[in-house]
Amino acid sequence: MLFSTALSIAALASLLTGCSGEVPLEAAPDANNPACADVIVRLPQTVAGLERRGTNAQSTGAWGNPASVQLFCGIEPSGPTTDTCVNVNGVDWIIDESAAPIYRFEAYGRSPGLEVYVDSEKLSGTDVVTDLSAVARELPQERQCTSLADNLGM
Repeated sequence: MLFSTALSIAALASLLTGCSGEVPLEAAPDANNPACADVIVRLPQTVAGLERRGTNAQSTGAWGNPASVQLFCGIEPSGPTTDTCVNVNGVDWIIDESAAPIYRFEAYGRSPGLEVYVDSEKLSGTDVVTDLSAVARELPQERQCTSLADNLGM
């Protein structure tokens, strides 16, 4: 949990920087997982209209100048949560709004885990996850979001 918090702080800080060139990021713990390589080679050139930028860390991606979208593959997948979960193009995304205006989206139930940070003051998180759902589907899905009604058999 401490590493996740440190990674979040690093992601938030780099979202606010405006330098050009490589975006300085820190690789996630399982960034060397071969499934992350399948994701990274398929990252789109543009996300929500922003151009892709180079990064200095394995299994990461960034878009915009300053980097308003940052992607990390190889995170520890979240377990059950009460966070909002939405399905976009066949991928369940949980949304963490606790650091707003920077929103964290996690491709729920995928292993290794994939998270995306979005500066919501600059663009729509919905547009971002729409553009990234195809690459998130490259990761094996181990579970799906469910609702209370699903669990009660309604």
